[in-house]
Amino acid sequence: MSTTQERTEERDLPYDVFSRACPSRSTLEHVTGRWGALTLGALHRGPARFNELRRRVDGVSEKMLAQTLHALERDGLVHREAQPTNPPRVDYELTPLGHEVAARLLALIECLEGRMDEVLTAREHYDERAVRAPGAPLTP
Repeated sequence: MSTTQERTEERDLPYDVFSRACPSRSTLEHVTGRWGALTLGALHRGPARFNELRRRVDGVSEKMLAQTLHALERDGLVHREAQPTNPPRVDYELTPLGHEVAARLLALIECLEGRMDEVLTAREHYDERAVRAPGAPLTP
């Protein structure tokens, strides 16, 4: 089967991220993976060069950032603009779809950041129960 036929068949199917064969699943993985979410969030502030993104997304390796940007560009969320200068300059920015997705991710990030005290308390309670009864199923 040709690549064109496969793409046509993908578009003819109803999208269901819970289905293994659905193309939306890989895009969801790109967006919600650690580096994808952080990269989209960083670009929501505006266009950035590669090294600016690396500094903003603390902890990402050059290789992972490059792979993440390629995946997000392929999915239509990021636009890469290479300037014909010496040395070459490459800017990355969100597409309109990328802005929409990033805004939703940022709402989730803000929710989590705002509720971290509750998360940390829940972790402490969980860990206390786990220490009291190692190997036993945890009960509320």
